[in-house]
Amino acid sequence: MIAAATGRISELVALGGPVVALLLALSVLAVAVVLWKAAVFELEAVGRSAPRGFLARLLGQARAAQRRGVPPGELRERLLARLERDFGRVGAGLRVLEIVSQVAPLLGLFGTVLGMIDAFRSLQEAGSSADPSLLAGGIWVALLTTAAGLAVAMPASVLLSWFDARLAAHRRMAEEAVEDLLAPGVLDHGAG
Repeated sequence: MIAAATGRISELVALGGPVVALLLALSVLAVAVVLWKAAVFELEAVGRSAPRGFLARLLGQARAAQRRGVPPGELRERLLARLERDFGRVGAGLRVLEIVSQVAPLLGLFGTVLGMIDAFRSLQEAGSSADPSLLAGGIWVALLTTAAGLAVAMPASVLLSWFDARLAAHRRMAEEAVEDLLAPGVLDHGAG
């Protein structure tokens, strides 16, 4: 099975040339980033409904600071700075997926243009004895790179959006948890 997959990949690289090889490398990079970020998000409980991971640790430290009498304004400022740092750490690497989703279709288009140039050059060299199937075969191979570029870009873009949405939801929950810690029950007084 692995040998068959390796053979198929080798065929695609041979047909599409260095552009497909580059797209293959980008897809491997994107998969590595997705697996890495999925593991980090799981370890830090990003997107979960209850504060865990870095947020739980930070809230625990904030409660200890409250018991020591740290003024709420100073504590809020410090908490928000730490949250910003922790969110930056957890979100690090996601821009790689953004770059992959932007560059892959451009590389695919570049490969198509190179393939079309090659197909038309072959057609010109054939002169009046040109076979239309020669041109059709060249165009088919050229379009392969566009398809490969889109096949790499679309999942990277979707996964980036998913990671960004989970991070944004976790940020909202974290900011709400900080405000609840620093001003407990403020919004509850008007209910009833």
